[in-house]
Order: sequence, then C-alpha cells, then structure tokens
Amino acid sequence: MPASAWSQTKPTVDLPIRGFCIAAPEPKDIDRFIKFIKEELVTRKVNTLVLRVEYHYQFDSHPELRDSIALTKQDVKRIVAACKESGISLIPQINLLGHQSWASRLNNLLRVYPQFDETPNVKMPVKYVWPNEDGLYCKSYCPLHPDVHNVVFSLMDEICDVFEASAYHAGMDEVFYIGNDQCPRCSGRDKAELLAGEVRMISEHLALKNRQLWIWGDRLLDGKTTGLGMWEGSMNNTHRAIDLIPKNVTICDWHYERADKTAVYFAMKGLKVITCPWRNPSVAITQLNDMANFRKDATPEMKDNFQGMMQTVWSPANNFLDGFYDTSKKNAEENTPWNCFRIMYGKMNAN
Repeated sequence: MPASAWSQTKPTVDLPIRGFCIAAPEPKDIDRFIKFIKEELVTRKVNTLVLRVEYHYQFDSHPELRDSIALTKQDVKRIVAACKESGISLIPQINLLGHQSWASRLNNLLRVYPQFDETPNVKMPVKYVWPNEDGLYCKSYCPLHPDVHNVVFSLMDEICDVFEASAYHAGMDEVFYIGNDQCPRCSGRDKAELLAGEVRMISEHLALKNRQLWIWGDRLLDGKTTGLGMWEGSMNNTHRAIDLIPKNVTICDWHYERADKTAVYFAMKGLKVITCPWRNPSVAITQLNDMANFRKDATPEMKDNFQGMMQTVWSPANNFLDGFYDTSKKNAEENTPWNCFRIMYGKMNAN
C-alpha cells in the first residue's frame, strides 16, 4: 500500500508524546541532522527527540570514557538550539546496567573499569556467535559494585546538563546478565529486586535536579507467560520489578514484528507508556490506532498513562539519513525505519 493510501485514513486523536529516537550524529553529520530536525521533525509535529549518545561525547567528568569520534560541547549546543527553536524536548541516552558490550567488543565503561563487570568469568570471544555456551548477548555492570554509580552518575549528570534535559533515557533493555551466581555481591539475590533497585537509584538521583527517568520496558514483561520470549520480555524473572519501581518512570514499550497490547499492562500498573515501532509500517499503524483507542476508551484515571508513539532507529544516524533522503527508495511496502517514520507520521498528522 503506498504512503498516500495510509495517510487517507481518518485522523487519530492527538498524542502527548510524538517521539523520534536515533543515535547521536557524528560531528561531520551535524549540519544534515539539524536540517532533518527543522525540515522533517518539525513538519511532522514531532515534539520529543531521544538521542542515543552513549560515549560519543567529549566528557569532562570522565575523559577516559570518550569515544575517538565524539561530539564537542559546541556540537551539542547546536542540536540543543535547533530543538529549542523547533519546540522539541531533547532527551539523551547512555545505556545503564545492560548493553555494556556488543558482539566481540567491550563498550567503554567495562573496557576502562573491568572491575564493574557482573560476569568477569565470561570472556569476550574473538568471533561472536549467537547462541553461545555463556549466554553472552551483551555484558552488564554489577549494580551493587560500590564505585559504579560514582562514575555513571557523573556521566549522566554531565550529559543532562549539556543537553539541557529535563529527562534522561537509561536504556536498561535486554539485560540477560543480572544477579549472576558467581558475582560476590549479587549471587543469590532476587533478580527483580536487583533490577528495581537500580531503577529506583537512577530515578532518585535524577529527581535531585527535577529530571525524569525513561527506560525500555522489555525487562518488566514476563517473556514466558506472555509468549513474548527472551528479547521482548524477560526469561530471568526480572518482570516482577514492575511492582517495585517508582510510578514516575516512563516506559518505552517496543514491539517490532507484532502489535502486542502491552501498553495496557503498563498503564494499568500506573506507569506512563509510549509505544515504539521500528521498521514495519503496518505494525506501526496498528500500534498507533491502538494507542489512540486506548486513550479514547480509558478511564480519566488511566488516560494520561497512554502517552503516545516514538519511532525508533537502530542504525547510525548517517545511515538513516542516507535512506530517508534517497529518492530511489520510496517503496512504502519496504520495511525500513524511514518508511515506517514517513507512514506512521503521515497517518498521525492526517486531518
């Protein structure tokens, strides 16, 4: 179905959050990224931009954790200015707890501070394959290490300050290593309580400067009972943390191949929830219609928990921009994040 056919359907109700999530651009792509903000996000009435910064910033608090290619403060301030001018709230992300490695490579935190590793007994392979005997997807830091928060909170504070942010996205998705039996601090502890404790600690630290915590929602869903499995849900019993975390945490609920109705579950637990598609336009349209109907049919007590939609992009920013601006790739049936973005916002803005 062409994009024009999607946009001819009836308009949906307005949503508090109309979001877009993407990796922070490299310095060489700043101009093109700002053009995208002003010409594409603004025209689609996007009001929230989550930037996955990770270690791509020239930190002053911990310069040892900088990537070799990293944004300067001046680079960030240009993005901040563009978002302010466009009425877009900017939310930075550095993954906390999980996603401390990728494939055969340790990410900066555990590379520089190996003592924070939850599973030091699991060695990084020369060639990564999945599945593997160690159950290694991504490493985690130990949430009970006495020094880890001194480092990660410094990074978090600095990135929120430079982005002038009132909210922070901590990631916390796909945490497979938690409460490891060989960890001298975490062994034998309840995995749900460990996850909830980390969420609470991060949320309370952010609250000191009136900032709000956002996280991905998959670790709060029971992957076995729901059939969601180990990626979109938890198979290591962290899901019970949903009853232990603060109610002011915003949940980014991602499902990419099916429009699972888990937003209702989060909302009924008293949490604000945003539904997050990726590259499948038909799934995104179903999710958008669901979100609109959830808000329309909800009780007054629950309506505001259904916050809206956020398009996600899981490639470098330049790859997305290349695809978005390549006029030879306008096939609306092609499952790409740029087509999903165009079609979902075309439907959202139809009126």
